[in-house]
Amino acid sequence: MKRKKIVIKGLPFQTWTPAIRGFENSISTLGLVPINGTKHGVMIRGNDKNNPVIIFVHGGPGTTEIPYVRKYQDLLEQNFTIVHYDERATGKSFHFLEDYSNLSINLLVEDLIALTDYISQKLCTNRIILAGHSFGTVIGIKAANLAPEKYLAYIGIGQIGDFWSRELESLEYCLKQATQQNHLQDIKEIESYRENIVNHKDSLPRKFVRKYGGVSRLINDASDMASGLLLSPEYNFLDTIRFSKGRSISSKILWTELMQSNLPNEVSELKIPCYFVMGKHDYLTPVNSAKAYFDSINAPSKEFVVFEESAHYPQFEEKQKFYDWINNIYNKIKE
Repeated sequence: MKRKKIVIKGLPFQTWTPAIRGFENSISTLGLVPINGTKHGVMIRGNDKNNPVIIFVHGGPGTTEIPYVRKYQDLLEQNFTIVHYDERATGKSFHFLEDYSNLSINLLVEDLIALTDYISQKLCTNRIILAGHSFGTVIGIKAANLAPEKYLAYIGIGQIGDFWSRELESLEYCLKQATQQNHLQDIKEIESYRENIVNHKDSLPRKFVRKYGGVSRLINDASDMASGLLLSPEYNFLDTIRFSKGRSISSKILWTELMQSNLPNEVSELKIPCYFVMGKHDYLTPVNSAKAYFDSINAPSKEFVVFEESAHYPQFEEKQKFYDWINNIYNKIKE
């Protein structure tokens, strides 16, 4: 009797990022790079590796963007070399036998500065823009503050400001939406978090912000992440397990630290141009809280930009507008 071959999908396989064809000087690399005492998953892509660099710092804590971000950065790759990396204990940068008891925001800042040095040496450039997204804005703005000489500018996308004013603004938005839709159980549960937020004890569950449209409008970020983890060549089954384990550890440690921090007090000045890019409909990192921080920060030049159609992902939801905007910004700061 002829035996049938059974193919089991999802087993570990070699990962890669597709080549960028048609450009002799393009770069498309994905691999583990030793940085600051541990191996980090780093993806570098661009049509011309001599172009200026943008290093993106992902959100979370523990939420990689490598599995799906290629879908949204094709325009950026034309004029910039784009660097994404998984932060320590996240995704490809999570290692099962590694001790993460020392994991902290400041350690992630050190990692980012070391990564910047690696990228600068690898690509022989000092033309580097630093862009943080969501939780990554905490790491990014601290790195820009500590090592301004390494960056042309700092961009905070979905910038975090005062943690607790943000939580209260999110609560008020979700409560208003639940009331308008007469969701009585949600109204009761959302309101139950008010006292703990006011007393700086607990944050509002993200499920409410997502349910009431404050996370994404023009993309489906949850679907992007799922398909990226399961189907993209950049991630395999073992990486997906790493992602799940790492996010659990990162969230537990770093979210607690974030709740105890006060970013406007910790970073009140930058020595490089500073830009906050916000989605009008973002209620994970609401506009008003970010604007209050922006107004208080000192920088040689600064700009607060609101993308009218976006929620938490303006760089993806309005990628053409973001591409046009960042090209304009680079033309200003390179002079």
